[in-house]
Amino acid sequence: MSRVGKQPIEIPQGVEVTIEEGLVTVKGPKGQDQVNYNPLINVERKESEIVVTRPNDEQQSRALHGLTRMLVNNLIEGVTKGYRKELEVIGTGYTVQARNEGLLITVGYSHPIFIGPMEGITYEVTGNTNFAVSGVSKYMVGEIAAKIRSLRPPEPYKGKGIRYKGEYVRRKAGKTVGK
Repeated sequence: MSRVGKQPIEIPQGVEVTIEEGLVTVKGPKGQDQVNYNPLINVERKESEIVVTRPNDEQQSRALHGLTRMLVNNLIEGVTKGYRKELEVIGTGYTVQARNEGLLITVGYSHPIFIGPMEGITYEVTGNTNFAVSGVSKYMVGEIAAKIRSLRPPEPYKGKGIRYKGEYVRRKAGKTVGK
């Protein structure tokens, strides 16, 4: 039995869960989100908790058991607490500004890059070089943060670029040190 899959998911106060065949929809104080799941897995509501079970011990059922439980748990956590990724811009002249519910990022190109507003995603700028991406969906927050980071990933020689807060960038020695 899956250690993750067999744990029940507590439903907090103020969260409304709707379970249909192949779809779980969750509404909470921060918003609404939904996830599709494989009909091979059984998702049931028992009083104030959700229980995820599998019908047999086949390989596919075992693989989907823990996954489905974590997807539903992430929905509930997202609509109650929300998800947040903090990033920082490092480099001389590299800045971030809030514009029209989006971000205006200057990272050494000939033009600033504008990241527009997206449904369910909010941007928060906390200084010239620090900002955060937050939202209800763990997937969307991670995806948007990764796309922003890919505009100028941190390079190993000077460490310049966009990185996650607290991310370690392995530094390399330059040419002159090798001689």
